[in-house]
Amino acid sequence: MKTCTIELPLGHATISGDAHGISSVSIGDTCQKLSEIIPKDLLDCVTQLKAYFREEQRHFDLKLNSLGTNFQKKVWRHLQQIPFGKTCSYLDISKQLGDPKAIRAVANANGKNPLWIIVPCHRVIGSNGSLTGYAGGLHRKQWLINHERQNKQQMLF
Repeated sequence: MKTCTIELPLGHATISGDAHGISSVSIGDTCQKLSEIIPKDLLDCVTQLKAYFREEQRHFDLKLNSLGTNFQKKVWRHLQQIPFGKTCSYLDISKQLGDPKAIRAVANANGKNPLWIIVPCHRVIGSNGSLTGYAGGLHRKQWLINHERQNKQQMLF
């Protein structure tokens, strides 16, 4: 497993993965030493994350290789279908997965997402429109939602 740490507008991002794909991306406040050399297997991820923050990219096209249960992976695949600049609720996802009572399980799977930003768990909010938990902190979740909403292409006609 290869790892690198880069600086992004939200903090220092630690990226892990190998030739099989990216396994985790997380952002923290601690001052970690930034990587001087980006491993080849992580370079595309670094490039795409930086493009996302420069408002040049809305979707990620990366090989992913995160560990999780079958249910977690199902939820994570669903998260990738939430359009850029949009949000949905845990209840919405539960219903779309065929079990409206699975709200807590969906929220738990969302919270265990190891691929922050790439698998956009920040786009999931409470049914009443409120921000709910985010492993990186609610301030980052709000920042990401605002970043995506303000950068949606405006229609002229």
